[in-house]
Amino acid sequence: MRLLATDALVIIVSVVLAQLLRFGVTDEELRLSGLQSSYWIISVVLAFMWLISLAISQSRALPVLGVGNDEYRRVINSTMATFGFVAICAMLLKMDIARGYLAIALPAGLGLLLVSRHLWRQWLVRKRTLGAFADRALIVGTSADVVFVANKIIKNPASGYHLVGAAVRSPNEAAVILDESTSIPIVSSPDKVAGVVERHDIDTVIVAGSGEQGHRHLKELSWALEESNTSLVVASKLVDVAGPRIHWRPVEGLPLMSVELPQYGGSKFSLKRAFDVLSSGFGLLCILPVLAVTALAIKIDSPGPILFKQQRIGLRGEPFSIYKFRSMYINAEEKLLEVMGDSGGMQLFYKSKDDPRITRVGRFIRRYSIDELPQLWNVFNGTMSMVGPRPQIDKEVELYDDSMHRRLYVKPGITGLWQVSGRSDLDAEQSIRLDLYYVENWSLGGR
Repeated sequence: MRLLATDALVIIVSVVLAQLLRFGVTDEELRLSGLQSSYWIISVVLAFMWLISLAISQSRALPVLGVGNDEYRRVINSTMATFGFVAICAMLLKMDIARGYLAIALPAGLGLLLVSRHLWRQWLVRKRTLGAFADRALIVGTSADVVFVANKIIKNPASGYHLVGAAVRSPNEAAVILDESTSIPIVSSPDKVAGVVERHDIDTVIVAGSGEQGHRHLKELSWALEESNTSLVVASKLVDVAGPRIHWRPVEGLPLMSVELPQYGGSKFSLKRAFDVLSSGFGLLCILPVLAVTALAIKIDSPGPILFKQQRIGLRGEPFSIYKFRSMYINAEEKLLEVMGDSGGMQLFYKSKDDPRITRVGRFIRRYSIDELPQLWNVFNGTMSMVGPRPQIDKEVELYDDSMHRRLYVKPGITGLWQVSGRSDLDAEQSIRLDLYYVENWSLGGR
């Protein structure tokens, strides 16, 4: 109801704003098939149709709230469908609706809807992290499958599942151990799930893998849950594959899952390059005053060049020169091994929080990532992208294993998934996983 009320408020504000900006407070009239109709009536009809379209597209359905892009996609599609339908009706009924009115209502309404949905999502994620607004879930499968899926769910509390029990055939165990401090109590065996659902107030049954009893058991379980309000979710072991790459195709009652293989060329890369050129060029023009002030502060603070130039490894392993505002004293690179002495040598994604080589101005510009701004030139000249894995030096690349070399399949970026997911607070394994996830699943929406 809260989401419905917010959607209604946003749509009403949008159509009223469009009418006031286009016509003012006068009672502008619209000729409709020979009749006189006020734009206030048109605004009411448009708002009502818009809300109906959002409901038909199930943009407020519980499974799409809080995770993924499906919620935003449904909002966009239903909005476009509403205005498309209005345009068709206007043509058939010979309605002369002012284009300026629609040109204001559409972007204003869509933008406000997406912003409001995003704000509600942030609120929902915070609540779910604290344990509220989450489905009580029972996870079913073998011990190994339950541990694998449960760990994924627990690491992402925003998914909306609170694991209250497991259905595992393990007569000598009382719980499934996930790690030293986390376990899930075993409340049933896989063949008695339907009987414990009501007793434990289960909202969702999660089947981890095909289980010991095969697909026949999965079908019988779905039948047993038909008369309850419990949802049935099947978890696959296919991980780190984004939703848009997965397609379902039924063949003789068998749901086949098709997974698109990653592509590293083609039209979407051309569009990404066009976005990089436009955004970096516009960004450089907008931040010229910031660049000038920063350069002056660096020059006054410590001797040495304003810009720091270093060779990094980029697309397909090709070296290139990266530019940053100098945030360290001169000869900092020669002292790197000395600073890293206590850490045991070269490490991937090394970043010290108390590096003595950093200057006073350097600490400030690093804190707000101002030192990275000259890399907009790297984006403009094509050696980097706005978003992508961070480029590393050759000594770090020498430590790559086979899977990590996939980071070099795309252009390095100013920022990436692991930078916005915790920066240096993430360990190397998490950082690598997020980089590889981006390499294989990036889209134009995610840049």
